[in-house]
Amino acid sequence: MPSAFVPVASVGDLADGALMLVTLDGEEILLARVGDEYFAVDALCTHAYGMLDQGDLVGHEVRCPFHAGRFDVRTGRATCPPAVRPVATYAVEVRGGDILVGPRAG
Repeated sequence: MPSAFVPVASVGDLADGALMLVTLDGEEILLARVGDEYFAVDALCTHAYGMLDQGDLVGHEVRCPFHAGRFDVRTGRATCPPAVRPVATYAVEVRGGDILVGPRAG
C-alpha cells in the first residue's frame, strides 16, 4: 500500500468514462475517470473476484463483468447485488499532467 502519492498514469491516458488497471506496491488498483475527476479503488470485485477493469463504468458505478455487481468509485460502496461488501478506495491527486494514487482511504 502506498504511504505517499505515486504517479501511476498521465491525464491523457484515461478518457472520460474509461477504466485503467495499474499496479502500485504490488496491489492491483482500478483507476476510473468521470468527467474531470479521477477515482481509485481495489481492482477485484468483493463478490466473485472479477477484475473490475474488465467491466464497464456507468456514471460513478463500475460493473463487475462476472455477475453485474456494482460499486460506487467515489466511496467503494457496493450498490447492486450480488456484491454486498465494499471495495477499498484510494486517495487520488492530479498534479500537472500526472495522476497520482496515495494511501488507502477506505
